[in-house]
Amino acid sequence: MREFLKSKFPELNDIKDAKLREGVLDVMVEAVELSGFKKEELDQVPFTLLIPGTPVGLIHHIRAVTDTALRAADSMTQFFGDRIPINRDYLIAGGLLHDIGKFSEYKNEAGKFGKSEFGKLVRHPFSGAGLAMKHGLPAEIVHLIATHAGEGDKGYRTPMSVILHHADFINFEALGGKI
Repeated sequence: MREFLKSKFPELNDIKDAKLREGVLDVMVEAVELSGFKKEELDQVPFTLLIPGTPVGLIHHIRAVTDTALRAADSMTQFFGDRIPINRDYLIAGGLLHDIGKFSEYKNEAGKFGKSEFGKLVRHPFSGAGLAMKHGLPAEIVHLIATHAGEGDKGYRTPMSVILHHADFINFEALGGKI
């Protein structure tokens, strides 16, 4: 599974810290294993259940959000310098893991995706943050995962969390999602 996920998420190679890279991959592997999805199904998992018939899968969404966040961070660094602190490794890790909990939040029954029993009770920001904590990832990355969605609206968001949150919603809304 590790090699398969490395091939699906080449952005892992952009994480310079080898220990962090392996930790992110550990979280991904466990998330997929907990979900029960087979390798062959992973490309079919939709990135959202809120856009009926969405043609975009979860893997592509995760990669697009990570890329969008990095490009926004690069722009801010270009214009604002170190006034907005950006840890690229953490931002990549947070981008790659922001929706990792959706693998447990969703189920596939006869080719139709819906909420799993677990997903009806626990939304993906919580399960993803829990997995990141379990695997010893830094608190900043747990924060990115936990605050990227609506669940983070009433709490504090770090500058990197603001970037990731908006990168996620840029992708969601551009594809027809409504908040």
